[in-house]
Parts: sequence; structure tokens; C-alpha cells
Amino acid sequence: RRAGFGVSREQLLVHADAGYQNTVEVLLNPGEEDRMDDHLIRRFHPELSGMMGPNAPGQNWLYRMATTTSPLREKMALFWHGIFATGYAKVIHGKALSDQTRMFRTFGMGSFRDLLVELSKDPAMIIWLDNNTNHKGAPNENYGRELLELFSMGVGNYTERDVKECAKAFTGWSFVQPAHGAVPYGKWATTFQFREDDHIYGDKEFLGLSGDLNGDDVVDVIVQQPATARFIARHLYNFFVADEPPVSAWNEQAPQDPEAINTLMAAYFESGGSLQHMLQVLFNSDFFKASQFKRVKSPTEHVAGILKLIGTYREANPGIDQYAAATAVMGQQLMAPLTVEGWQTGTGWIN
Repeated sequence: RRAGFGVSREQLLVHADAGYQNTVEVLLNPGEEDRMDDHLIRRFHPELSGMMGPNAPGQNWLYRMATTTSPLREKMALFWHGIFATGYAKVIHGKALSDQTRMFRTFGMGSFRDLLVELSKDPAMIIWLDNNTNHKGAPNENYGRELLELFSMGVGNYTERDVKECAKAFTGWSFVQPAHGAVPYGKWATTFQFREDDHIYGDKEFLGLSGDLNGDDVVDVIVQQPATARFIARHLYNFFVADEPPVSAWNEQAPQDPEAINTLMAAYFESGGSLQHMLQVLFNSDFFKASQFKRVKSPTEHVAGILKLIGTYREANPGIDQYAAATAVMGQQLMAPLTVEGWQTGTGWIN
């Protein structure tokens, strides 16, 4: 249940026969996904395929969660959506948000360094945090600040100067125009574009490293920081093991299981920032095996898990939109996080 969205009874028997460690390895190495062909989804659910409006990307994704044969890959995409929270209200482009989710599937269980680079190049994120307005003559610090505060290190582990230098390093990281928004800009997805003439070249100093730094260089420094390893470890613990206090309190409140966080941090550094290795250590740990009843499911996990259990949506049946609407009523509309900090977790779901 924690590594996916639950299973049918038939799947449960298969996993029980395979044993615990073999099941972990299957989850971590799912191979090619066996799922309904996208052409059938396009035929029976054109609104979920076109991605034109604010609801279709989330509805399509919920259907995929309930039917996937690669549940951990999908669960990690949901994990990153809650951290790198991006929404339709500002992006106004469903396909761009769906493309971001696809990026999470591709990189979400690999190298954290690669994931941060791809995130920095993602058009939905670029417009969500205004890096398309981060210009040589007028740096915009929005993405640089959130990259450090909400995406990698957390409050208290960098200075205002680091934020400013980070913003300079990411000048010129934009997308091909025309891009987002409603008419007259069009409704097709765009791609990353580095605008060399809009980039601030020259010496910068970021977290103790000096030189003619670009965005890639900044990410290289970030992923080497103990604060980054701790931040990701605590997020994984909160998502898979047990509810932690809100992220905004992490700088002041110690984790409930410091030894578990240290174990995950060690896994981060010994693997060069491999998220797959961190998950392998987590799922095989004693603290994970003793984590029953220590976490409140999010609405998306709750609804997708029920659909998976009862098996109603194994084919392209109409009606998945009502279940996506149900998660929204419960407080979690996919592709519409409440703030850049994502959603409140834990008992916040059942207040």
C-alpha cells in the first residue's frame, strides 16, 4: 500500500508467494509498464487525452494510478508533485502539467541531481515560478529561492546572497515561444530553451563555490550538501513511513526518528544521490516494517487505492472524472496545489 495504491486480491497472492524482498525488488525495477494503450484512452476519453482544461490531466493521472503495473513509479510521481507543487491556475496549460508528471515518472526514482536539472528545464515549473522573467538586466529570484527553500535544502541552510547568485545562474533558462496561457498564445506544449544572450556570465559565489556558474553548476553544489540529503530523507520518511510535522517547522522541530533519517542520509551519499537506493534501504528497514497505522492517506491515495482494490476501472469505463472530483472535495485536486508548498499532510487531511 505504501509503495503504490494497494493491490487486488489476485496481486496480493502473487506478492505473498514471491516474498517480501523479492516484492521490493519488483517494485523498484518494474520494467515496461503493462497498461491500456494510450490510443484506447484517446478513443474512449478524448477529454483525458487532449489535456485542454484544468481537470483532464488529474483525471488521466488518477486513472493511471488505479491501473498501473508500475505502482512505485506512479507513487513517486505523486511524491514529487507534492514537493515541486505546480498548478493550472498559473500555468493554464494542462498538457504542460501532464508533461511535468511524465518527467517525474522518468527521473523520479533515479539521480536527484538529474531530477533537479530536469525540473529547472521544465516549462510548467519555469512559468510557475517566473524563471521566464529571470533576465540578465533584471534577475527574478522566485525560482532560485524556492529551489533552495522548498525543493532541496530547507530554510536556514543558505543565505540571501546564495539566493541572488542562484537566480543569476538560472538567467536565460526559459522556453520556446509562443508557450503558455490561453488565446492568443496557443494550447500546445512547449520545450526548454537556454537563451544565451539573456544569461548573466561572469563570477558568482554560491554556497562557497566561485566561478562562472550556470544552473547545472548550482545543482551540482546543492546535491552535495548534507542539508539536501537530510531534507530528502525527511520527505521520504514523511511520505512512506510516518507523518511528520509540517515542512515549515522542520528547521525548528527534530525528526521523530533521527536514526531513520541518518540511515536514509547515508543511503543518499553512498549511492551518489540515488533515490532508488534510498527507497530500497527504506523499504527493507525495520523502521518501515514497524510503520503500520502511523500515516494518514491523502485523498488521492485513498480514492486510487479503493479503485485498485475493487477493480472497477481496469478498462476505459466512463466516470473516472467523478472520482477525481471526489479527491478535490476532500481537499486535494491534482494539478491544483493550494500553494507553492503543496498540501498539508498527516492529520490535516482529516481535520
